[in-house]
Amino acid sequence: MRVLFQGAFYFYRKIIAYTTHFVQMVDLSSALEHKRWHNWQAHFPPSWLHPFLNLMWLIIGISLRLANLTAKPPWTDEFATLVFSLGNTFSPVPLDRAIAPDILLQPLQINPAASIGDVIHNLATQDSHPPLYFVLAHLWMKLFPSDGGLVSLFAARSLPAIIGAALIPCVYILGKVAFRSSLVGHLTAAMMAVSPYGVFLSQEARHYTLAALWVTASLTCLVIATRHIQNRTPLPIWIALFWVGINALGVATHYFFTLTLCTEAIVLIFLAWLQLQTSKKFSLLFSPPWRRIYAVAIGTCVAGLIWIPTLLENENRGALTEWIRGSRVGLDWLNPIFQALGTLIAMISLLPVESSQLVIVIPSGVVMLTFFIWAVPILLRGLEIQLQHRENRIMIQVFAGIIISAIALFFIFAYFFGIDLTRGARYNFVYFPAIVILLGASLAVCWHPPKELMEKNGIKSIGRWGINGKKAVMLIWLMGFFSAVTVICNLGYQKYYRPDLFVQLIQQTSPVPVLIATTHKTYVHTGEMMGVAREFKLANSPQQPLFLLAHQDRDPNTSTIALENTLKKLPRPFDLWLVNFHAPVAETVKTCVISDTQSLPSINGYEYKLYHCQ
Repeated sequence: MRVLFQGAFYFYRKIIAYTTHFVQMVDLSSALEHKRWHNWQAHFPPSWLHPFLNLMWLIIGISLRLANLTAKPPWTDEFATLVFSLGNTFSPVPLDRAIAPDILLQPLQINPAASIGDVIHNLATQDSHPPLYFVLAHLWMKLFPSDGGLVSLFAARSLPAIIGAALIPCVYILGKVAFRSSLVGHLTAAMMAVSPYGVFLSQEARHYTLAALWVTASLTCLVIATRHIQNRTPLPIWIALFWVGINALGVATHYFFTLTLCTEAIVLIFLAWLQLQTSKKFSLLFSPPWRRIYAVAIGTCVAGLIWIPTLLENENRGALTEWIRGSRVGLDWLNPIFQALGTLIAMISLLPVESSQLVIVIPSGVVMLTFFIWAVPILLRGLEIQLQHRENRIMIQVFAGIIISAIALFFIFAYFFGIDLTRGARYNFVYFPAIVILLGASLAVCWHPPKELMEKNGIKSIGRWGINGKKAVMLIWLMGFFSAVTVICNLGYQKYYRPDLFVQLIQQTSPVPVLIATTHKTYVHTGEMMGVAREFKLANSPQQPLFLLAHQDRDPNTSTIALENTLKKLPRPFDLWLVNFHAPVAETVKTCVISDTQSLPSINGYEYKLYHCQ
């Protein structure tokens, strides 16, 4: 790890050397900078500058996203992506009897006969997500060979990684369009390239980077619409159609994209209120600019409503979302607040505070705390100065409105409907691009401080502790870079399930045949066991355990009976591992000797008990 960080720091110093020379050329309207970089322009045409910088951010971003891409084992949601994208289902996996690993892993085998129609049908009947990303993944994974007879994990994860990298030039466009500044665009792209949250989403075989891409495109349309509302000119028809199309694709990728649409609606209501404050004419809301906005809203609603029958007909949607529901007692009521705050922080900075070693956790926590005590006032001051700029004020308000509205919706769902969306950090994709845009806008002030606005507001310096201007921007970018490395090394946004460690534990502990039993309600529990079976297969272990998925609906005793019947058929000796087994223990188990698991390590995602059956 030390070598890795030393190498990352060396790489960063090289990037800083080039960035220092090139990024200062972005704002050529400044006479002083024009003079300073006159010689550079002679050797580096300005028309090449912005493509070169965008290419540099893209290379950095895609390198981080592809690094260590398959090092972390897939978890249950990723198994769902793999299975449904292949056109398969979890149904062929037998329940209530002992099965071999190959049978459990059968849904991960490539099925040449599967079609796009199979992907859509299986999702509509067995999952709770729309099909667009899964169809794209189906076509993408066909381009890659199998990995030991199973679908390639690199194939599955490389698609969201590439889409996540595509976000970098897209937020550049959004930043440039919103603030009419290439500098804002480049700093936004630079921060997106190293955002630990962006890297986290990109390294999962899920649809969140594609959804974030549609969020970015939809926000770009919102920005253009805001300009037209300000100027009281109608939105071009092609922009309106493009906006509706993007929103339709967003809903077809993830239903939570509708939360982004809700935040955009709230912002548009705010803009309407601002216009009424200035003109006092209610008829203004029926002028050509607003009629186009209403047309976009109607088109978006139609595109979203077509998915309601599919969603309502799915019988599994309640069981698959149980984990975000539940009652709260005492301090549990504060969980959504701290979870939302933690996700916001980790969009910018995340050092190894999740490590199991205090010697790493404590220094990392201290560095992060010190960083935010230093950086937050700088970033807020940058936004304060941007608010003083007449052209930029409305854009700061728009993006801040998106963020505040999204967080408010999350809290409404958590505290009024008992659906805690803050438990899933990945759901914050609905406003993630807006966070990065505001970050880029603030850093642009640090990079090139507007002296007139600073003097007008009595601000002498934006920096703190003697770190000002470009040095502050570079330090914030450096923190983002090391945070991205933290995620890549699974020291941040750690995988909740660690089947690799669990398999190592079994191999070290059980010299006799093994039965791994778990209770089963949905394919989520099948995915938990798939992770274990996959690790045994990849390790080419001579030990081939058996698996039992003891199904239960409402009565836990059905799982107990399935375990009882299975144990009676197995020859002894064997070791029984009850993993995430939420049912009464069978009578036959009591004839086995329970092992003292207190001396054994805890494994993320796998709560276990070990019985030696002689």
